[in-house]
Order: sequence, then C-alpha cells, then structure tokens
Amino acid sequence: MKKQWWKEAVVYQVYWRSFFDYNGDGIGDLEGLIQKLDYINKLGVDVIWLNPMYSSPDKDNGYDISDYYGVMGKAGDMETVERLIHEVHQRGMKIIMDLVVNHTSDQHPWFLESKSSKDNPKRDWYIWKDPVQGGVPNNWRSYFSPSTWEYEPETDQYYFHSFAVEQPDLNWENEEVRKEVYTLMRFWLDKGIDGFRMDVINLLAKLDGFPSVDNPNDISYLGNNPGIHEYLQEMNREVLQHYDVMTVGEIPFVTPEDGVLYVGEDRHELHTLFHFQVADDMPTWDLKRYKEIQRTWYEGLKGRGWNSQFLNNHDHTRQVTRYGNDKEYRVESAKLLATMIHTLPGTPYIFQGEEIGMTGVKFDDIEDYNDIAMKNKYAEELAKGRNPEEVLKELQFLSRDNSRTPVQWNDEKHAGFTEGESPWIKVNPNYKEINVKDALEDENSVFYYYQNLINLRKKHDVMVYGDYAEVEVDSTDVYAYTRSTEDEKWLILLNHSSTPSVIKVQIEECELILGNYSDSAAPICLGEIELRPHEARIYKIKSIS
Repeated sequence: MKKQWWKEAVVYQVYWRSFFDYNGDGIGDLEGLIQKLDYINKLGVDVIWLNPMYSSPDKDNGYDISDYYGVMGKAGDMETVERLIHEVHQRGMKIIMDLVVNHTSDQHPWFLESKSSKDNPKRDWYIWKDPVQGGVPNNWRSYFSPSTWEYEPETDQYYFHSFAVEQPDLNWENEEVRKEVYTLMRFWLDKGIDGFRMDVINLLAKLDGFPSVDNPNDISYLGNNPGIHEYLQEMNREVLQHYDVMTVGEIPFVTPEDGVLYVGEDRHELHTLFHFQVADDMPTWDLKRYKEIQRTWYEGLKGRGWNSQFLNNHDHTRQVTRYGNDKEYRVESAKLLATMIHTLPGTPYIFQGEEIGMTGVKFDDIEDYNDIAMKNKYAEELAKGRNPEEVLKELQFLSRDNSRTPVQWNDEKHAGFTEGESPWIKVNPNYKEINVKDALEDENSVFYYYQNLINLRKKHDVMVYGDYAEVEVDSTDVYAYTRSTEDEKWLILLNHSSTPSVIKVQIEECELILGNYSDSAAPICLGEIELRPHEARIYKIKSIS
C-alpha cells in the first residue's frame, strides 16, 4: 500500500457544542475549542474532525444547514473559524470538517425558493412528487420519522427527506446542485481545511422511480443506489484531486464488497470510510461477530483501500458503556478498547472524552434529552398506547445523547464545561470521579494510555501498515491477533471479560510493548498466559507456535 499521511494519522472528533463553553451561554463554541487546543495536542493526535458549525436553525444539532458559507452564531463567526484553522496548523495538526450535502435545512434559501412554486428555477434542486391516491408517493421510512415525505399544500406536492422533515434532500441528478456543492467545497478547502468527513454520502443517489418496498423498516434502500459512484468520481475529478486532503465517507448499509468501490485506490472517489456493521449492527459486545467484521473488511480492502476504526462518536453510545464494563472495570476496559482500535488495520478515531473514559448516561425524564431521533421515536411509540417509562428505558441505551453530554474538565460546577447558569444538556453526574484534571494528574490514567498508544503508532510502521492475522486461542472472551511487517511482528491479546481468562500461546523472545495494568511489566511468554479482567497486552515477538 502506498504510504499516505492520512493513513498514519490519529483523528480526534470535536463535537464543539459539548466540548468547552468560552462565552458562558451554556453551549460549547469554537473559541472554547481554541482555548483547549493545547490539551488535544498534548494527547498527540494528528487531525481534528470538527462537527458542523455552519449557519443552521439547529433542529438536528447543525446537520440542517441554512448557509454553507456562514457560521452558526452559537459556534462563533468566520473570523473565529479562520483563527481556529490557523491555530490548529500552528500546532502541527490538521483539521477536517463535516460536508453535509445530502440535505439542507428547510430554511436554506435554496429550499425556500424551491417550494415557492412549481416553476421556480430551483424547484428541481430538491425532490418533489405528486400525491399518490391522495397520499404519500411511496411507503419509505426516514431515519427520524415514519415517512420520507412531507406535504406542501401551497403546491400540492410532497418533498423528500431522508431525515427530519426540516431536512429536505437535495436532488443530485440536477447538475446545478452538483456544481454549487463543488463551489462550496472549494471555498472551505481554500480557507485551509485539510479535508472532509462526508455525512451519509452514499445516500446522494436515490432508487430510480421511488418504488414502494416490501419492508419499509429496512431503510437500506436509501443508500448505495446506481449513480452514487459517478457522483463521487465527478466530485473527486472536479475538486478533491486538486488538494492534498483527507476524505472519509459516512457510509451506512455497506459491506466490504461495496466498501471497496468507495475507497479503492484505483477508484478515485474517497480515501476511507465509516461503515456501521459495528456501531449500528452490534448493539452490545459480541466478540465472535466483531472478529468476523474485522476479518471480512481486512480481506475486502487489503492492498486496495483503507478502513477506519471506531466504536463511538456523536451518534453512538460511549464505547466503555456499550462495549466494556463501566462499573467495576471502567479504566481497564477503556484502555482495552483503545488498544484494540489503535492496533487494528485502519485509521483510529477518538471521540472527545473517550480519552478519559467518559461513560454514557441515563436521564430519568425524556425532557432531559435533545436527540431528535430519540424524541420522535418516543412520541411514535407513545402514540401506539405504550407505557412511557417502558419506552424511555428501551430508548435510553442507544440514545445519541449518551455521547453528547459535556466534556468533564474538572470536578467543579458543570464539570468546568461552562461558567453559565446551565449547559445546553445536562452533565453526566459522575464528573466528580471522571474528569480531565484528575486524568492529567494520574500517570496511570486512561489519558496517558491513549498518549502512549498514539506515540507507538508514530514510531512503529507495523501499527499502520502491518499485515493482520487472527490467532486462535482456547477462549471465547480473548481476541488475539498479530500485526506484522518484514521487520517487526506484534501480538495483541485482549480479554473482553470481567473474569480472568487463561490461554496457551508459545512465544519466543517476547517483549511487552504496552499493557493496561500498571503491574504488567514482567509477563509470562511461554505456556499458559493468564489475562486479568479486561486486560490488554501488546507484545513484540519473534514467532508464535
């Protein structure tokens, strides 16, 4: 594989509204991010991924954009964005931004024009259909509501929305739309950003004819439709190939066979992707399934394209709560999950707060949640006559707000996130025990373990470009695999269990590179190896038998 800077990078995701509030209004902002850049830099990451800060009515936390060239007042202004880009580069890091071009806000001037009349020049910039038998054009379901269609009585037609009704989808078949998107991309790249994380980018092409489907609840029909690769190849040809940037596509409903079509190095589309066979398709930890996912994606992309590694982000419950043990072994399992993500093939992503082992939350009242997807689903289930407490309990675990609570900076009021009266969403009550201040004062903290992993990646090509192979062990709880180059071979052992696991691995001339227990300095290399609960070890080895 050709060496590239973005393959070697570690990416840190900043969900700015929950990162740090500088002006005291209870909402994180870009000035707050600037104030904390030295903290991010101390961790050792290479790239910051900034969630949307464009002008927006903020119905879906910035993913409903009303002006791609403006900045949301809550976040700051253009001068602050320009200074942020400069300050990031001054510290030797790069910054990528969200590209949200499957849909806009219904307050975007393009849509306001489009809906004004059937003969408006921008009518075809969005997707409009006549009623069918007096109702919706088909039976498709959106991500956030029971239908993808919203009726506009002024013109007696429905418009299409893959997400909330306030987020109408753009019509990518319209060449003017595509040209306008390429213009806005160049605007931001010329500002100096280093690439894009592309929101649901595989949804741009719609299923021809919009036919009703047998199972509308399986919404995979929204993505990976004919025409998508032509759009992305055009985007690359018109814009991306002219800049030295990183592109990562958010691509749901995708298999390795499909994935390589997006990121194959001979395809000239995207550099890498987020697939969701883990985050969406594996609600709780399933080691057998996870190994299968890693194996098939490695084999599908090997020598052809590049993967991403993550377990949580702004849309998914924090990993130590969802896939680890955040009660008895929070620190150990947080470090174990980090070890896994940073040693598997692909670019590792860190979601803010993950590096101190922040956990998910369970608010007692639906009013404490802001997640539009959760609240819409809650209302939908209550309309069926279901018990509110039962529905809330059912939705709590996978609510997107699990990962959106403010970063816990210290043990003071509001976890040091804001000096205002209250934050936009409640702080996790455990901030007195879990916070940045304590982590930086503890040499065995989750933070410094992440720092060590990142430093290892910078020094050892085997973590980036090494071949991957599973190692069979007599335990259903232990994940064992190697990464190897011609010059170096590492063995990674991960006990995904809250009880000890004993395995047999014959290792010659081993050296412990890193372990997540502070007293694991002298491990046994031959015969039986006992791994403690949620223990992780990285060995440098000569051979395995």
